[in-house]
Amino acid sequence: MIAIKIRPAYWLLVILLLALTGCSNLMQQPEVITQPVVRPAPKIALVLGGGGTRGFAHIGVIKYLETQGIVPDIIVGTSAGSVVGSLYAYGYNGFEIQKLAIQMEEQSVIDWAWPDRGIFKGDALQKFINTAVKQSPIEKLKRPFAAVATDLSSGEVMVFRTGNTGQAVRASSAVPGVFQPVTIAGRSYVDGGLVRPVPVSEARALGADFVIAVDISNKPKSNTTASTLDVLMQTFDIMSQTINRYELPKADIVIRPRTQDIDVSNLDGRHIAVLEGEKAAAAIMPELKAKLEKLRKGR
Repeated sequence: MIAIKIRPAYWLLVILLLALTGCSNLMQQPEVITQPVVRPAPKIALVLGGGGTRGFAHIGVIKYLETQGIVPDIIVGTSAGSVVGSLYAYGYNGFEIQKLAIQMEEQSVIDWAWPDRGIFKGDALQKFINTAVKQSPIEKLKRPFAAVATDLSSGEVMVFRTGNTGQAVRASSAVPGVFQPVTIAGRSYVDGGLVRPVPVSEARALGADFVIAVDISNKPKSNTTASTLDVLMQTFDIMSQTINRYELPKADIVIRPRTQDIDVSNLDGRHIAVLEGEKAAAAIMPELKAKLEKLRKGR
């Protein structure tokens, strides 16, 4: 038998190779576990336009949105829209707002005054809102809220995001010639419908990703002009149609309740307005859900 002599250096080389092989196994890439991408939910804004007692249609829209699980993150309102919007932002649901509307009487929100740039003061409306929201300022409401008014001196848009809730709503609702202008910090404000009948731009500026706008204005040809108030509302609707051509295309969804048969000067039409709001929201709901789902998947 031939003896083969293996030098110690050879064994050292073998041990080193085995060690390196083991290390290579240990250094294999670890298993990568992919975490699901969590996309932020889109911020939904509900924008409520102006239009006198037609504004009760906003309540119907809110009620139907709630039945579908659609709850806005931001609420912006002009005039009648600011009235309903402030109550919704405080935390009342659609049915509770409707109950308040049913209990509302003209004398609770109308206060006659000696004519001085308007025949109604507006103090009663301010008190009604502040009582309903338990004296909460705008910044303390449960959801972000903005009331849109018009600076009487400059004609510019004023967006109230802080301060006295009732006073801001009063300013937003101060129809020129009917309600006296509201003085806040030395400046006079009137109805926001003069510059933003449906304030979609303001909702976008507040960070809204998806805007649901509610337009309760009428086409001018549908209105009567038999009284002074009729003429005034006709004027507002003419302005609204013009301004809304630029504002409404910025919304993702526009809900248009049928309001031409509702007397803007009489609270008796509030029940019909609520129903029309519900009907209009129900009619557009498939489109609304489809667009919202597409946005959620694309984020």
